Amino acid sequence: MIIAPRRWGKSSLVEKVIFEIAAKKGNPKTVILDLFSFGNKEEFLEGFARSIIKASSPRWQEWMSSGRDFFKSLIPKLSIGASPDTDFSISFDWKELKKHEDEILNLPEMIAKKKGIKFIVCLDEFQNLASFPEYDDFEKKMRALWQRQKSVTYCLYGSKRHMMIDIFNNSSKPFYRFGDIMVLPKIARERWADFICQGFANTNKKISASDAESIAGLMKDTSWYVQQLAHYTWLLTKKTVTVKELNAAILELIYANAPFYQKETEVLSLTQLNLLKAVAKGEAQFTSTLVMQHYLLGTPNNVSKNKNILINNDLIQEIDGRYEFVDPAFELWFNKQYFNKPYVIS
Repeated sequence: MIIAPRRWGKSSLVEKVIFEIAAKKGNPKTVILDLFSFGNKEEFLEGFARSIIKASSPRWQEWMSSGRDFFKSLIPKLSIGASPDTDFSISFDWKELKKHEDEILNLPEMIAKKKGIKFIVCLDEFQNLASFPEYDDFEKKMRALWQRQKSVTYCLYGSKRHMMIDIFNNSSKPFYRFGDIMVLPKIARERWADFICQGFANTNKKISASDAESIAGLMKDTSWYVQQLAHYTWLLTKKTVTVKELNAAILELIYANAPFYQKETEVLSLTQLNLLKAVAKGEAQFTSTLVMQHYLLGTPNNVSKNKNILINNDLIQEIDGRYEFVDPAFELWFNKQYFNKPYVIS
């Protein structure tokens, strides 16, 4: 289980590892399934079955036979188009599917045993399953079946940390201690500096190690934003990076993300917005009388409730007893918007 905030690179990390594994012929067979697009349990089960069947063989003829051979109670509807890679689909009668969920959840183990193969199944944004109706019973069933499978390894990862931690680290939940938990750390700044400098050098451009570290530092070593700011800087640089290109790149990054940030703040209540202002100013004791009065945070109960909302929405996070913005570019935008603080490198 891999847990990390949005845009820290966990999906890219998994995809790179799986790509390297899949490049080796033979075992194991690999699956990556993003659960973000599934709106209910039935859609997930159909998508799960389709991905497992496709991964089990490179030949579409075997996909069609697998769809018939590996189900006992369920009768799948299989179709294939002119381009099998994208036009292969599988569906079920949802009433029957609800009665025989086990057949889908056990599908990788069943195929693995009959074909003498192994599976690695990677499920991205796993916490999205928790929003499905009747999830509690479904969660128990997944754990009960998956823990007995000998030929399948699961990699479950997601960006809603509070939900992921609750699923896997809460002793009252079925997936408690289902496997190893990795809370993904940030990439070290010196590694970022080397990476950025090499990227510029590969295209006959130059950036100093200190400027490369400034890019990583300003973005607080957050993978997505470090690469985005480095990219804008590279685009604006003809030969050698100067402060002018760096500051112009920051503006480009902020402008690109501003509509999203505006939308995020528009749905916040006044006390939630005020709590963000307290975080931006480095306050730590939100329930102290002075802080509550200065930032108009309401009662201690309001503070506790709003803090949990901001954490659950991945706007802020707690690090060593202090709170900070999860998104470093959002923090720059927020400080400029509400405190007129310039986002420049001097």
